[in-house]
Amino acid sequence: MNPAVAEWVEKAEGDFATAGRELRARKNPNYDAVCFHCQQCAEKYLKAVLQANNIRIPKIHYLLELLALDLKLDTSYEFLRADLETLEDYAVHFRYPGEFAEKDQAQCAYQAVKVVREFIRQKLELS
Repeated sequence: MNPAVAEWVEKAEGDFATAGRELRARKNPNYDAVCFHCQQCAEKYLKAVLQANNIRIPKIHYLLELLALDLKLDTSYEFLRADLETLEDYAVHFRYPGEFAEKDQAQCAYQAVKVVREFIRQKLELS
């Protein structure tokens, strides 16, 4: 695998692991962080696809814009739209005062990113 793609995947996996650990935390779980890291994992996997295809990676955080770029490469990425819509706002939504994620939102975000992660890992031919 291209080293740059491997680095995107490694960063995405770090976010995935962090989200999972925080979701399972028995004391003081931070559901805001779960949602954020799920969004970040999806973003980095979408960018890994672009990197694998030698496409310039835009400095954006909008999952649906990244999806549009991936769709130009392979229309089967449309499968991810609903899960990416779930995650779209989590880059910033819970990062500031006034909004807090609930456990069900964190669980939903984690389920969504699991779908995105598995699909893209298969596309990138990762085990």
